[in-house]
Amino acid sequence: MDFKPSISEKFLDLFYKEIECDIPDTNSKLNLHILRIENNQFCYDELIDQLGESMIPFALSRKEILDLKSSGKIYGLVKKASRKFREHTVNDGEAGELLLFSFLEAHLKAPKILTKLEIKLSSNDYAKGSDGIHLLELAPKNYQLIFGESKLYQELTTSLTKAFESIHDFRTRKKNNIHDEIGLINSQLCKEAFDEDLYQFLKSVIMPKASDTDPIEKNNAFAIFAGFEIDPTDEEKRLSNDKFLALIKSKIKDEVEGKMSHIKKKIDEFELFSYTFYVYVFPFMKLDETRKEIIKKITRAEE
Repeated sequence: MDFKPSISEKFLDLFYKEIECDIPDTNSKLNLHILRIENNQFCYDELIDQLGESMIPFALSRKEILDLKSSGKIYGLVKKASRKFREHTVNDGEAGELLLFSFLEAHLKAPKILTKLEIKLSSNDYAKGSDGIHLLELAPKNYQLIFGESKLYQELTTSLTKAFESIHDFRTRKKNNIHDEIGLINSQLCKEAFDEDLYQFLKSVIMPKASDTDPIEKNNAFAIFAGFEIDPTDEEKRLSNDKFLALIKSKIKDEVEGKMSHIKKKIDEFELFSYTFYVYVFPFMKLDETRKEIIKKITRAEE
């Protein structure tokens, strides 16, 4: 049985790992990864190269990938995955969804079960629900089903607030809620399981039976990708490379650490105490331009 992350931990080589800690008095873990800086700019070209590789397992099911590879249609993988994305000129969110997927696989070691993009029939479809669902093994017979939520706003506080609001709505609305999503996962398992053993394993985790002699323990959790913008001043941009790097890393770290109390406040406000949250915070320069440029280049929209 083979159910492992598709994204190698080498993906993390692109980033400075500045924060990886528990948030006091919560079941939350905060992670800050800052993209490598060269000549006072983020190395977006290197990130785009890596995301170009990540987009295939993000946008396509394991079965689709296996079938295309078996038939020798390697370029077909790229074409089919590219067509799932919305046109880059109006695409404000899917870069964040792809980054969240990549961090959950490479950093948390939680393989994907399903993504919203994967079940779209066309690039213009809108699927209401979590951005992706991953499975994390905490210990033998003990798992978390992780529902992803990505938000990209200029202000970090806004991104975090919008993410928690979406999660609260996802838990409490009457339709397209977390229970419906678990049912959807169950119906889609055949696409992620390319053999009977894997299918039965995933089914037993997602819909565990309390009556089993040695029952599986499964709890639901959430992952948040909160993107935000940093805007260095002209004076800061003129600093030497080493001084700029030290300053920007320090400013970002201070900004993120200052939001721990806000995360706790939202968990309290929405009574989410019993859930684990994996919060990935990610700074962009020129957020609006960059998130569109990522989609444009990985889908080769300029060709």
